[in-house]
Amino acid sequence: MSATSASNTTNKSSSKMSRAELRASISLAGVYALRMFGLFIILPVFTFFAQELPGGDNYTLIGMALGAYGLTQAILQIPFGWLSDRIGRKPVVYLGLVFFALGSFVAAMATDIYWVIFGRVIQGAGAISAAVMALAADLTREEHRTKAMAMIGVSIGGVFALSLIAAPVLDQWIGVPGIFAMTGVLAILAMLVMYKIVPNPTISRFHSDTEVTSSRFSNVLRDPQLLRLNYGIFALHAVLMALWLVVPVSLKETGLAAAHHWQVYLPVMIGAVVLMVPAIIYAEKKAQMKPVFIAAVALLLLAQILLALLNTSFWGLVFALLVFFTAFNLLEATLPSLISKIAPVGAKGTAMGVYSSTQFLGAFVGSGLGGYLFQHFGFYTMAAMCSGLLILWLILAITMKAPAAVRSRMYQVKEMNAEQANDLSRKLTALPGVYEALVLAHEQVAYLKVDKEFDEQQVIQLLEGTI
Repeated sequence: MSATSASNTTNKSSSKMSRAELRASISLAGVYALRMFGLFIILPVFTFFAQELPGGDNYTLIGMALGAYGLTQAILQIPFGWLSDRIGRKPVVYLGLVFFALGSFVAAMATDIYWVIFGRVIQGAGAISAAVMALAADLTREEHRTKAMAMIGVSIGGVFALSLIAAPVLDQWIGVPGIFAMTGVLAILAMLVMYKIVPNPTISRFHSDTEVTSSRFSNVLRDPQLLRLNYGIFALHAVLMALWLVVPVSLKETGLAAAHHWQVYLPVMIGAVVLMVPAIIYAEKKAQMKPVFIAAVALLLLAQILLALLNTSFWGLVFALLVFFTAFNLLEATLPSLISKIAPVGAKGTAMGVYSSTQFLGAFVGSGLGGYLFQHFGFYTMAAMCSGLLILWLILAITMKAPAAVRSRMYQVKEMNAEQANDLSRKLTALPGVYEALVLAHEQVAYLKVDKEFDEQQVIQLLEGTI
């Protein structure tokens, strides 16, 4: 395939995703969403259910049950991605969904808090994220891969909001055991979607932009800017999971029945999205990512303080939650963008893999440690832990380097050897508007970071050999 047919975004046949690419992207987003819905759905209602189980009077155990999935996710996500390179993407996704369904049914039949913890550990072993991303890369052309990943990302945000709203209602209808069983059924449904709808890739190969490269680990783990972002996602999800230990109970204590908590979560999530979108547009359009990012972390810290001070007031809690989720949604959207801007070309997949694993580790630590502190030292000590995590993050955010105003581009290149690839990398880097370039001969892909001065026609001409 020529560089023109693969990369020229002005070419009408390439400017839009093909039907096969749309089918793959939408169906994979659905598979991912069904699984994440199963993880999110119990967050607003689990504490009430756990308190009625043997062992559920211990908040340390409640916290462990909430966050146990995060530990196995963090441990297995990258190895499952590597396994998908060896035995295929779909077999690994099937295996992960089997684990998730099994864990869901174990938790549904649990007779005490310990069995719930065990079920959540098994759920987390269904670490399919890396395999799904790699499969999406196999099934989409380079110029449309970002769109496919965006669809998956949007699906995650959507099911998170939906789970907060649906959980209290479902709890009234079928109870938490029924919700666990339902998530097991959804995992089976996801397997059917994978089998019936997701296409089989004609060629499955390694993709540096979506997969973890072991040789890149040291670069990623030693990069102070990436380490700041990894700490950030760790703290963000640690604080989020600690929040679910107390906010549902606090809302109930203000007089709002658990079945009606969705009446708070729905307007809060809508309001948070409305407030978040202008900030994201401003950050990207005006190249003001760092100031917006710092403001979001500061807003999250403010929300944590408000939650601690206003936890006995209904309207105080509503306002604090609105502030929290505005900041949370903004950070969830900007952190991956910052990873993409900061990570070296060719190491984006590795950076995202470490980032994602750190996110799940934060969920485990936040719920487990938060539960322990709440059990032994009380609410304000747990709130102090969350505030401490956010104060450190704010310091790291203020001292980080402002990310370059760049965006990523990928182009398929013709077959060549390593020396030719290195030569082409140098030529691409020398073009106006190209911030960084790397051509990988074994992937037959050129990865570029480009700024506002970028002239795509020059890149295409160079790849065609006409300049």
